[in-house]
Amino acid sequence: MKALITGVTGQDGWYLTEYLQSLDYEVTGIARRTSDRKSLPDCRIVEADITDVSAVAKVVAQCQPDEIYNLAAQSHVGESFKSPGHTWDVNARGALNVLEAARSIGAAFYQASTSELFGISPGPQNESTPFHPRSPYAVAKLAAYWQTVNYREAYGMRTANGILFNHESPRRGRDFVTQKVCRHAASVKLGNTEKLKLGNLDARRDWGHAKDYVRAMHLALQHGGEYVVATGVSYTVRQLCSIAYSSLGLEWSEWVETDKEFLRPAEVPDLVGNPAKIEALGWEREYGFHNIIHEMVDHALHTTA
Repeated sequence: MKALITGVTGQDGWYLTEYLQSLDYEVTGIARRTSDRKSLPDCRIVEADITDVSAVAKVVAQCQPDEIYNLAAQSHVGESFKSPGHTWDVNARGALNVLEAARSIGAAFYQASTSELFGISPGPQNESTPFHPRSPYAVAKLAAYWQTVNYREAYGMRTANGILFNHESPRRGRDFVTQKVCRHAASVKLGNTEKLKLGNLDARRDWGHAKDYVRAMHLALQHGGEYVVATGVSYTVRQLCSIAYSSLGLEWSEWVETDKEFLRPAEVPDLVGNPAKIEALGWEREYGFHNIIHEMVDHALHTTA
């Protein structure tokens, strides 16, 4: 089997590459020319931008993959308010370019959807929960979600939407709150005296491990359809801080303060998923939230300059 992964330099692309290779897949990854070369997994890498329709078509035609996993995205919710046009181009138009290329060769297609689609719809959210996106990021992702459904219904393609709730790891980007907190806690332990500024400490999220969630991606695509991937338990950002700092013998409230600059124009207060549908296919998690944060803090402690 041959797989093509867009956004291969992100944490999900890296873990998915390793998982598919363990299943004897031949993996090719698409990365932008500006991607961090320190984040390249051990697979064949092709340079392309998914917003360039001709470039995407050329790569897919050359690789002839059996499965395509579209993980490429402008993935920062806060940033999407500052650059909504770019976010739309990558997350909606880019996804359509990859989807159309998949259709041209009859490849199966996985779309990386997100819990942000649900917005303020009450939880626990499942595949039947109404969508109410609250950011340019979520709006663009919702367009890609429906494109994926439409191509299945219109052309008979095997497509899947993985509606993944927050998932973390030591490979998580530094702009995300879990990484900010874990890296700052480690830096304080190493002598840093500056405080960390965050936004809404009462926001609740359902946090899992990326290594668990990439297995769900592959499983979802083998069956097709829409799948919520989550833990079923949510924690506040305040609880995240408490776990991270206390693991190093620190009191989080002495090192974290709120700043209105980091509040979003439209907040999403609580996301918690019901993963019953994907669990019915045999998916199980290996990591709990405390394990994830302790792993990230320990990694940061040994890599923070």
